[in-house]
Amino acid sequence: MTTETDTSTWIRRFRPAPEAAVRLACFPHAGGSASYFHPVAQALAPAAEVLAVQYPGRQDRHREPCLESVAELADGATAALRPWAGKPLALFGHSLGAIVAFEVALRLSREGSAPVSLIASGRRAPSRYRDESLHQASDGRLLSEVDRLSGTAAGILDDPDLVRMLLPALRADYRAVERYRSEPGAAVDCPVLVLTGDQDPLTTLEEARAWEAHTTGDCTVDVYPGGHFYLNDHAPKVIAAISDHLSGTVGSAS
Repeated sequence: MTTETDTSTWIRRFRPAPEAAVRLACFPHAGGSASYFHPVAQALAPAAEVLAVQYPGRQDRHREPCLESVAELADGATAALRPWAGKPLALFGHSLGAIVAFEVALRLSREGSAPVSLIASGRRAPSRYRDESLHQASDGRLLSEVDRLSGTAAGILDDPDLVRMLLPALRADYRAVERYRSEPGAAVDCPVLVLTGDQDPLTTLEEARAWEAHTTGDCTVDVYPGGHFYLNDHAPKVIAAISDHLSGTVGSAS
């Protein structure tokens, strides 16, 4: 039987906080990993406990094959999060992670364990599509796009060994999100907080506001200066907004 002290290959607890009133499952962007949320876990504890999701094919799971669909990522993450749904659970995802989090929320809702909130960052609404095929592009083209979005730490793309490790996960994640199509009318049974940059080339403000069609609850859109990775430049403000949102959500549900 799984207990709260057990770990899953899918879940990283960088700052365990068993007495926290709420848990926040965090889903990485394309090519990203659980370690991206280490600062978030430190900042939110002990009021909230962060469960950082680790997709297959990266970091300590680099020997596992990457998953190439949002459905597979959501199925795996949902199974890993079920044992943690005994207290209020919120979901946060950036870019690809926002879509995976949305699909996890749908699955948990169908099982009677709806999250208390979904926080969608850096991603247009699930029903808003663009004609994208970067997953079929050359390695150079794919890496150029990542560099344009400022989606990797400085120096990583200049290291051939690190690039070689990054590429399989990056391409699989782009394939997953570019081929994703939501079910018509899909909506989560919880409030949604949308976070976006006002200069994000991948999400217009209208596309961000379209998340309101995908919840039966309230939908709030917070806009920050910056591009796709606006949250890197405004980390303290973003973390404070998440903390305030979680406090309000859990408080209203109690």
